Amino acid sequence: MSEPEAQLREVSLRVTRPRLAVLAALRGHPHVDTETVITLVRADLPSVSHQAVYDVLRALTDAGLVRRIQPAGANARYETRVGDNHHHVVCRSCGAIEDVDCTVGSAPCLTASEDHGYVIDEAEVVFWGRCPRCAAENT
Repeated sequence: MSEPEAQLREVSLRVTRPRLAVLAALRGHPHVDTETVITLVRADLPSVSHQAVYDVLRALTDAGLVRRIQPAGANARYETRVGDNHHHVVCRSCGAIEDVDCTVGSAPCLTASEDHGYVIDEAEVVFWGRCPRCAAENT
């Protein structure tokens, strides 16, 4: 049994070709939007529908196998790096996204100045700037 098959079974999801194809696409291309996932999946499964990919992304996200992120002003993106409360850096020019590990301490990495009585278990931080390629083009 492959690792993706085992992951699906561990969260009580049936092993299907679309689910395996979406997981493979995201492993090879983190931080991609839904349209890119569809294009990547159709390279192996040409007849898969848009709706099937949307349904798979939702099921994988709900099961905790995929993380959905949506930086301000951008389409939702997906990645298979889950469970470690990492953050992201986003290029203001081209929209490229990279992972940023927690900078200090353990999850949630930051301590809120006021928790308002909440039991905080996660912090979401997005760093904004220009990627090396875009910064070089602007100099």
